[in-house]
Amino acid sequence: MSNTKLAPSQVAQRVQNDDAEDVFLLDVRREEDYEEWRIPGSTNLPIYDELLEYDFSTLEDRLDELPEDEKIAVVCVAGVTSARAAEFLREHGYDAESIDDGMNGWGRVHRQYDIDAVDGVVQIVRPGTGCVSYLVHDGGEAVVVDPTQYIDEYLAAADERDLRIVGVADTHAHADHVSGARRLAGELDVPYYLHGEDAGELDRVTEIEDGDAIEVGDRALDVRHTPGHTPGSVSFEYGDALLSGDTLFLRSVGRPDLEDSSEDAVREAAGHLFDSLGGLTDLDDGTVVLPGHFSDEEIRPLATELGELRAETTNELLSYVEDGDEEAFVETIVESLADEPANYNEIKQINWGREQPGDDVEALELGPNNCAAN
Repeated sequence: MSNTKLAPSQVAQRVQNDDAEDVFLLDVRREEDYEEWRIPGSTNLPIYDELLEYDFSTLEDRLDELPEDEKIAVVCVAGVTSARAAEFLREHGYDAESIDDGMNGWGRVHRQYDIDAVDGVVQIVRPGTGCVSYLVHDGGEAVVVDPTQYIDEYLAAADERDLRIVGVADTHAHADHVSGARRLAGELDVPYYLHGEDAGELDRVTEIEDGDAIEVGDRALDVRHTPGHTPGSVSFEYGDALLSGDTLFLRSVGRPDLEDSSEDAVREAAGHLFDSLGGLTDLDDGTVVLPGHFSDEEIRPLATELGELRAETTNELLSYVEDGDEEAFVETIVESLADEPANYNEIKQINWGREQPGDDVEALELGPNNCAAN
């Protein structure tokens, strides 16, 4: 019998059109779960509860809606009900496989991209959660920026390029995912860099501030303090690149309400963010912006010159900064904040060192990315 499971990493390749083989993504979860978080391009057939009872009647009634000339990849929560659906489809002549570990597996996928426009930066994208991290390198040395809890991804990326990791940095205390920075730095016995205002109760932190430089080979990551998303948010300049963390995204900016959601606090933090973005827009138009998150942008790697972001109309909040209109900037943020990231308070407590991660640490961060201001 052929393998009836499809690795989530293979799905990620096909979503990004890196694979010539077409695949039809069939999501059998409940409609509300699908609407909240899904694989791009998938189709929902909400038969999860039926499949739990081995009831295939709805699936059988809808067979004529499924393609007969494409592979069908079925996804559910953890790969159990999708495996039942895939087996039923195979029995009816379809080329169907279940995505291994379902959406849980999709949330763990990481993909690497070398950035042609910038020397010495590898972008590591987590497509299921919208998280983006970086391996910055020069002369055989590397610094990891904003790693997820899956630290083996970064060890492997460094090994593949014969690089020695000499430091690990977070651009801020994350609210959407559990940082792997402390654990990676501890295992390698290298410094963990973080701005003091985001350090919480952490120990063994090498605190950084505006104007500092983190050495990488013969080059350096230059630190710019860019508060707003969090009090200690920083961005890193590396040659012609700007690793903007959660300060500046390609189509939005970082939301300023995850420290204190009261309106007065949000307005104050939004004002700080406006000033921080004003400083970043003083950089050269050729500066390549490398964000810490994405929503549904399809370009890979996620890299756009600052001049292009200024010229485009897709980042409304950045346009207010360009126009010097702080009032419109703040009001737009206050009026358009989306739902907070899932479990963000618990995640922040872990990243501040106030709580230890439990057995549910992987499940805590699964879900849509909601770190943008609008």
